[in-house]
Amino acid sequence: LKEWGTLATISGKETISNERAIILIANVHFFGVSLLSTICPLPFTDPLLLDPSSPSYDRAMARNSEPFGYLPALKFGITEEAEAINGRLAMLGIFALIMATAIEQKPMLDIVNEWIGGAYF
Repeated sequence: LKEWGTLATISGKETISNERAIILIANVHFFGVSLLSTICPLPFTDPLLLDPSSPSYDRAMARNSEPFGYLPALKFGITEEAEAINGRLAMLGIFALIMATAIEQKPMLDIVNEWIGGAYF
């Protein structure tokens, strides 16, 4: 068992496994990316935090007047269409998790752990 430092120590005696340490690092990375995307929004994201005097503000407001419809065009990369599809898939995943939690009467983390093959615990 590798030593991962005090952050990964359980009860002051043992350290967590490599798999759980990788999941911990992935969660910290996700939190950092989410925080930075809130503080520094990209030009194609929600114009709520954009400066009205910015040139990208006009583009964002123009985009809001033209909706994507039910199924946006499939464009790869960091595009407005790809972000719309990613957001819709994320909402579908959250809805599926909430429904599975309600049907199975288990905590959400237990259901996610089952879906990813027991990688959490």
